Amino acid sequence: MSPLEAVAIALAGVGAGTINAVVGSGTLITFPTLLAFGVPPVTANMSNSLGLVPGGVAGAVGYRRELVGQRALVTRLLVFSTAGGVLGAILLLVLPPGAFETVVPVLILLGVALVVVQPRLARYVAARAARRDPAPAVPGPAILPWWMPLAAFGTGVYGGYFGAAQGVILIGLLGIGLNESLQQLNGVKNVLVAVVNGVAGLIFVVVAELGLFGTDADVDWLIVALIAAGSVVGGFVGAAVGRKLPPLVLRGIIVVVGLVAVTVIIVT
Repeated sequence: MSPLEAVAIALAGVGAGTINAVVGSGTLITFPTLLAFGVPPVTANMSNSLGLVPGGVAGAVGYRRELVGQRALVTRLLVFSTAGGVLGAILLLVLPPGAFETVVPVLILLGVALVVVQPRLARYVAARAARRDPAPAVPGPAILPWWMPLAAFGTGVYGGYFGAAQGVILIGLLGIGLNESLQQLNGVKNVLVAVVNGVAGLIFVVVAELGLFGTDADVDWLIVALIAAGSVVGGFVGAAVGRKLPPLVLRGIIVVVGLVAVTVIIVT
């Protein structure tokens, strides 16, 4: 890896950490960057998931005020998100590498589409919350609808397998099912996504080191370190000033990078 490539990967980590803290879908920056430098898709996905964990923790810490009174809610959802993350990571490892390479363009396009519709989704969530309770949200225990644990499990599976736009999907589902402010939902989302990435990353490390499931994919620790360093910076930046950044610019970057990634995968 050249010094220029290392800098580019670290900067991609900063961008991913920032976007993950604010919206989600930062993987659409780091993952295509790794593919562009010739990293095998499965290795890129494993290393990227592990590298984004510190940034997810930084984003969650940055939203600690919004998480006041949400411990019971987060704890309940974490059980299902974690189980889903474990299943998603195992699916990545046991399915043939060709299956991942085939489905990746579809997953990236899905992530891009979700990023494009995110503003409308956010307005819908905000309007729904306002209709239910016009008064400002008061921290306290939330009543979960019956389908919310299943939604947390499903997004956990998706996050463990690939993860792009996991945050966008999750915050949309949380907003539909819970009567909390968007900022509170974003804080909950940051915790759940960070844990899913962490669990998946831990499984990847154990499997790679022990050679389980017959996989020859490996974790690239230099990539992990570069993305981790960048994502921590981005996580704190996103939590502190991310809501002031032009969302149109951020979405535009994600869409362009995602479409370029799909084109590169299809051509090669």
